[in-house]
This record gives sequence, C-alpha cells and structure tokens, in this order.
Amino acid sequence: MTSHEDRFTGGRNYTRWTTPVGRFLVRCVRVLAGWIGPHWALLLILVLGVGVAVTLAVASAEVYEAVAETDGIAVLDQPALDAAVQLRNPVLVALATGFTFLGGPLGMPILTAAAITALCVSRRAVTPLILVAVAAAGSLLMTVLGKNAVGRLRPPLEFAVPPSESSPSFPSGHTLNAMVISGIIAYLLVLGAHRKRTRVLIIGGALLFTFLMAATRVYLGHHWVTDVVVAATLGLGWLALVITTHRLWLTIVGRRHATPQEDPASG
Repeated sequence: MTSHEDRFTGGRNYTRWTTPVGRFLVRCVRVLAGWIGPHWALLLILVLGVGVAVTLAVASAEVYEAVAETDGIAVLDQPALDAAVQLRNPVLVALATGFTFLGGPLGMPILTAAAITALCVSRRAVTPLILVAVAAAGSLLMTVLGKNAVGRLRPPLEFAVPPSESSPSFPSGHTLNAMVISGIIAYLLVLGAHRKRTRVLIIGGALLFTFLMAATRVYLGHHWVTDVVVAATLGLGWLALVITTHRLWLTIVGRRHATPQEDPASG
C-alpha cells in the first residue's frame, strides 16, 4: 500500500513529522503496530476514525438544532434561497442541473470508479481503491446519520427546480461526498505530482468542484445554505483524518527502509 513515490513529493518527505504532537502520534502508532502488526494497526485507526466521523456528524446535528432555535446562522438560509431564485435563468438552471447530477447517486459512483481505475492502473497499486473506499464509507455514514439525527425539511417545493428530492435536507450529501471524494483523489494525484504549479492546480480543482456542487444545491433549491456549509466542514474534517492515517501508514512502513538519518519520526 505504499511506495517511495508516496513518501516523497516535490522534495517533501510525507513521513517526516516536524511537530512534537506529530512525533508523539507516530510513537504511539509504532507501539500499536508492534503489538498487533501494521495492517491491523491501520485498520484499527480507520475504525476509530469512522467513529470520530460519526460522532462529528451527530454532534453537528445537535449544534445545528441549537443554532437554529436561536436564529443563528440559519437566518442566512431564506435570504440565500431568495437570491438564488432571483438569479435563475434557463441556461444556468440547465448547467446547474447537469453539474449537480455528477454528485448524485449515479454520477458520483461513475466518476469515482473511473478515477480509481485510472489511478490504480497508473500507480500499479491498490492504494487508491482502499483510500477512496474508506473515505467514501465515512462520508456515507456521516450523511445518513446526520440526516436521520436532524430530519430537516428541504426548501419548499415551489422554490425547487425539478426533479425534487424527499430525503432529509441536513447535511447535503452531494456537498459532503464532493468534498471527500474529490479531496482524496486530489491527494493521490498530488502524491504523484512533482511540480508545485501542478499540485496547486489539482488542489484548486478539487476545491472548485466542491464549491460549485454546494452552490448548485442551493441555486436549485434542493438545500439550505447551512446544509452545504456543515457538509463541507464535516467532509474536510473526515478527509484530514483519512489523509493523516495514510501518512501514519507511510511512516510505519517507510521506517523499514529508512536509514538512521532518514528516520520518518525524526526532526
């Protein structure tokens, strides 16, 4: 699941942890790997990570309810929807409808499968499949649990562009999945990109994809602004956890091939 190319990108060693917290985390994971083996250690970290993601989803639901009751950020919802309705025209609606399809239950799996296949073939490894599968599973769990915990109604049907959706509105599954899937694919592409400009373009593309997905969900009247804001936040948190787990894996495996001067946990 690892390679020299994964550990080094653009002169940066992804297995070198420069902060005290990072080095402490590496030492803890090494101890764990010594007890149960690196593969089981990775699996345990991911399981714990899913637990954290689920907790974040439920907690965000509770926070949202508290904020909504006091007219906090939720006061942005209706004005944003009104503005979206005013900005609609046939061309933009058609473009937004087509784009939002890419993040749906049919479009996103197709895009993801194509990206995974291309990455696995080009890298001759199963790392992309494993990372994307784990990231997607956590994203799906957060979406389902968040919707069930809040059960928030979507914007009124008279403001929604067909086809309308009946599932709970909070959080936006399209936005959450866009953040997580495009983010983890961007991470894998960055690992293979040696030019800084290329890496910036890749990351920028993933962020733009997520932003447009969130914007089209509000523009079409399928979600409130708070649905997409919290979804993007949850997705970013889960993405950071998955990437950190992968870096820990690279560190554990990389140590076997490192010289004393290249110890991944050092300075």
